[in-house]
Amino acid sequence: MKSTGIVRNVDELGRIVLPKELRKNLGIDIKTPMEIFTDGSSVILRKYEPADIFTGEMENLVEFEGKKVSVNTIKKLCEIAGIKEL
Repeated sequence: MKSTGIVRNVDELGRIVLPKELRKNLGIDIKTPMEIFTDGSSVILRKYEPADIFTGEMENLVEFEGKKVSVNTIKKLCEIAGIKEL
């Protein structure tokens, strides 16, 4: 993890402002969806990008009932189910 040297206080509503330079460098615009993770005592923010619900793969995605699934996963599931042709 790389330190930016930036320190911000949490306001009374629990918000933290990301500096404009940081947002610009990371391509974070107004209304950009962000994911929040924890790792021990660390909080990690990451731009949300839909991925395969099984593998996390982000290429060749199709949507099924509101969930993203990659073509590779579909092929593997077909193999497991014994389906030889799609």
